[in-house]
Amino acid sequence: MARSSKALGPWLKVLGDNIRRVRASKGMSQQKLAEEADLNIRNVQRIEAGEINVQFATVVRIGTALECPLEKFVPKIRQ
Repeated sequence: MARSSKALGPWLKVLGDNIRRVRASKGMSQQKLAEEADLNIRNVQRIEAGEINVQFATVVRIGTALECPLEKFVPKIRQ
């Protein structure tokens, strides 16, 4: 992981965990999510594992495929 991505690591992990939780609660497989969001299955796996810094547009496509508001995915920021 690059230096800037390393700082994002915990955030990406929470994002991936939240996506996985919503997907599983809807009974959707990673393959089905990949198809619905027009993504590669490996990318879905890596996103859910918090391994990649996903683009905002991709998170929007995932949210649309899961019929879920993005607020459910994004970690709360403490001020």
